[in-house]
Amino acid sequence: MKLKHSQSLKTKLSPTLKSWFPILQSSTIELEEVLGEFILENPFVDIQSNIKQNLPVPSIKNHRYNRSDSRRYISDKIESLSIYKKSLYEILESQILPPLFPTPISQKIAFEIIDNIGNEGYFEGDVSDIARLYNVDSSFVENIRLRFSKLDPPGVGSINDKESMIFQLDSFDLDKDLYDLSFCLINDLSNHKKYITNKLYTKSMNLISRLKNPPALDYFVDDLDIIPDIIINSTIDGFEVNLNDDYYPEIVIDNNFKDSKETAIKIKLKEARDLVDALNMRKSTIKKIGLMLLEYQYDFFTGGNIKPLKLKDIALELGHNPSTISRAISNKYLECNRGIYPLKSFFTAAISDDTSNTSIKDFILNCIKFEDRKSPLSDIKILELIEKKYQIKIVRRTITKYRKQLNIASSSERKRLYEMEL
Repeated sequence: MKLKHSQSLKTKLSPTLKSWFPILQSSTIELEEVLGEFILENPFVDIQSNIKQNLPVPSIKNHRYNRSDSRRYISDKIESLSIYKKSLYEILESQILPPLFPTPISQKIAFEIIDNIGNEGYFEGDVSDIARLYNVDSSFVENIRLRFSKLDPPGVGSINDKESMIFQLDSFDLDKDLYDLSFCLINDLSNHKKYITNKLYTKSMNLISRLKNPPALDYFVDDLDIIPDIIINSTIDGFEVNLNDDYYPEIVIDNNFKDSKETAIKIKLKEARDLVDALNMRKSTIKKIGLMLLEYQYDFFTGGNIKPLKLKDIALELGHNPSTISRAISNKYLECNRGIYPLKSFFTAAISDDTSNTSIKDFILNCIKFEDRKSPLSDIKILELIEKKYQIKIVRRTITKYRKQLNIASSSERKRLYEMEL
């Protein structure tokens, strides 16, 4: 399965694609609209939509076929898919500006933090790793992460649900007494009744009940509205990687003017051909990323875990900058026999050469799921199980951090919750 990449791939980004970065970054649903913006003033090119022809028609089993039902479904589906909604990451990136992030290094670290924010809005990276990457103190990185409490959506960039609620609390304009009580309640929610005599108790609890966890709840993508960009199918000989180009719009150029001598027409025709080149380059780049993911994450596609993989690993292989690969995987999905996954989910930090933090988190979840409810597993015990299974050495605070990111209570808190259930 190893791919052979010649040195010819390790070239600088084509000027054509540089000019059409929005085409590379857009999702399949957005692509038609983005292309349309480039042809508004070009009378020699048109966009032919393929979304309408390829949207699935609902099953008509168990009810009588009605042609108008089918048309209405397709119309509603196109409308729901065509309304552009910025992704969580686009919203965050647009806010990395002065005065909150005043220096180039603070902005670079902020973008790095965004790359380590999961779909739920929690920070899943390691501050120390980012600090080493940019040769700064961990406290400097942590200070920048805490500035995310000022960004939208409120709570994003927090490490767990408790910090998320505190971030959200900071976004409200509250008087000191109400803020202080709410802060105390968030940090001691299991014992909130002891504050019931406080005259602001009801108001504070109502406020807390309005907080959103996970913080990126409003940005969750409905699987029904996802059109995967890459499809990996298992075959008798292994796997095959295909682009889901049935939904790609077609660019139609009016060739009646191809021999024209007029400069203005020649310029417009050149722009149209560049648009075709950019679309083809988008397809080529995404297809190559799909092939690379199959190579690097082969174990996942055969039922195993996702392995450590960084953007720069793929970028180096394909001869692009990591920022280009980041654009290419933004808002893109991959479909395989295990389901539909965001391309971002295949890029995870490493615990060791062969173990990703995603694998460790999955193992922790599994441990908690099947633990003895009378004697829940402590972080130390989970650490011992992980070190035994994966033959690696990590520290207890890493387990604690991952447990908190997974919104799992401590062993003592879980024991109390189990007793309450009984």
